[in-house]
Amino acid sequence: MAANKGSAGAVLIIKRDVGGGEAGHHGGAWKVAYADFVTAMMAFFLLMWLLNATTEQQRSGLADYFNPTIVHKSGADGDDIEIGVRHAITENLPDSEKAGDFEQVAKQVQDALTGTGAESMQMSNLLRHVVTRMTDEGLVIEVTDLTDEPLFVDDTAQARPVLKDLASLLARVLKGTRNDLAISGHVRAYPETLVSSPVWALSDARAHTMRNLLDQAGLPDRRVQRVTGYADRKNREGNPMAPANNRIEVILLR
Repeated sequence: MAANKGSAGAVLIIKRDVGGGEAGHHGGAWKVAYADFVTAMMAFFLLMWLLNATTEQQRSGLADYFNPTIVHKSGADGDDIEIGVRHAITENLPDSEKAGDFEQVAKQVQDALTGTGAESMQMSNLLRHVVTRMTDEGLVIEVTDLTDEPLFVDDTAQARPVLKDLASLLARVLKGTRNDLAISGHVRAYPETLVSSPVWALSDARAHTMRNLLDQAGLPDRRVQRVTGYADRKNREGNPMAPANNRIEVILLR
């Protein structure tokens, strides 16, 4: 009986270890860090795969898509010229082969080249060289000499920085279309006293310079259907020796 009483009177103590603060949750933080690490590695390997599986032109297109607003080009004075061409201009132009609406395509190209897409004073100054007009053949984009800023070095076919910037702008805008192109060179008249006039060779060489610049800027050369030199036969100004007669015409064909 005594033994039984002693057993019945015993006190059983149960000790529970209850952690406080972060002690009860320290096991979950590493899972979040690990998930972030796995996500980063997946993104890295996806990037490596894309670099290996795409062409240079495709990579350039991807880069343009994610950086659509400003293209920096070095100007004649070494300063960057901001060429602002919006996604709506380069990415959303309707495909003329599907839509069959050349006028709509041409209108958006015209808007891009008459200041609608300009985002800086540099851009506005650049577009002073550009005049557009509609003809039966298509949309004519004239890139013209200014008295204070010619497109070429003296009487040569060597492009000045301003023409390189303009060619980059045209290539960027025209990439949004699929129509073929024609390029023509025009020069001012020279004095009749010259023994040998350079007008034919010079207009042809300048037209080919523009074709090369567009190609270097990423516009597929196969879209150019013809390159023509018109010498001084189609003057833009009444004065045949006016600088405005020095121009390159890029025609978006119907």
